[in-house]
Amino acid sequence: MFLWLLPSDDRSCWRRCCCLLNYLLLLFVLCCLWFCIRSDRQLLGPPRTCRSQGAATNFSIGSSSLQSIALQRMLYKKPDALKPPRSDICTMTPWFAPIVWNGTYNSDILKAQFEGRNIHIGLTLFAIKKYTVFVSTFIDTAEKYFMVGHKVTYYVFTDRVSDIPTVELAEGRQMVVLRVPTYQRWQDVTMRRMEMLRNYSRQRFIDEVDYLVCVDVDMRFSDEVGVEILSDLFGTLHPGMYGLPRESYTYERSPQSEAYIPLDEGDFYYAGGFFGGNIEEVYKLTNFCHNAMMTDKAKNIEAIWHDESYLNKFFLYHKPTKILSPEYLWDNSFGIPKFLKRRRFVAVPKNHNEIRN
Repeated sequence: MFLWLLPSDDRSCWRRCCCLLNYLLLLFVLCCLWFCIRSDRQLLGPPRTCRSQGAATNFSIGSSSLQSIALQRMLYKKPDALKPPRSDICTMTPWFAPIVWNGTYNSDILKAQFEGRNIHIGLTLFAIKKYTVFVSTFIDTAEKYFMVGHKVTYYVFTDRVSDIPTVELAEGRQMVVLRVPTYQRWQDVTMRRMEMLRNYSRQRFIDEVDYLVCVDVDMRFSDEVGVEILSDLFGTLHPGMYGLPRESYTYERSPQSEAYIPLDEGDFYYAGGFFGGNIEEVYKLTNFCHNAMMTDKAKNIEAIWHDESYLNKFFLYHKPTKILSPEYLWDNSFGIPKFLKRRRFVAVPKNHNEIRN
């Protein structure tokens, strides 16, 4: 109000001074905000590059540069939201983990998604004692069907290094032979796999591969096994237990064992011959199984199906993010049921007593 008491020239001057003060105040506030942001960044350290295992996008915080892998033009049948691709089998778990069956996915789309990601897969096999005789067939069929077009390292654990054959491999694929101790009993051989996988996951695999696939060596690939299996943590439905009620599963039923599962619990029965995931998750699984086995051993307890029993206990309380159907682990002695459209990984016929002793 008092401005009107001043001469007109003085009122104009006063207005200019007020405007100038407002601009200075605004500048002061902006400077304070800038210094606060700069201080926060200094406390957090330099911008980090986010790298997810096998991720499709490279994103640097604080950078305007984004590199993403986009799918090229593709022609394929439109998915029908009201009609599932298969209705004769279960394709999804209650915790939204997909169950991988033939006909439930488009392999061309999956391959396109993984192109350019430069993923590296580790495939582990244990060729202890007489099991070295299976290595040649295993590698030959894996070269034909397993992760074709991707970088693969075969990690062969053996106590007989000189018995491991030299196999010609495709470009980008290699075989690494790892010498390990031998054990008198075949039960100890199969259970000690968890300890070795745990140790090598922490000491070596974490620096060399993105995903680890752990399988039995007395098998052969007979159909395509590709990127559709990859996930943070995956297990495989046991071919002999598929479709049975949980009461019929051969879980460990002794309450004294660390592998114990009560009759009223259990989702599926998982096979010990095909599991995997990213290195961190495989480490957690194998670390649990090994520690549980050592606890039981101190109590003179041996679970009914050895490492497989502890694997099932882990998967019960640490749900896998993807499950492979029996297509990925089959024994032709079970016949060929109608739901089985493909047999991708099958057991080699053998005399178990002869090969184990």
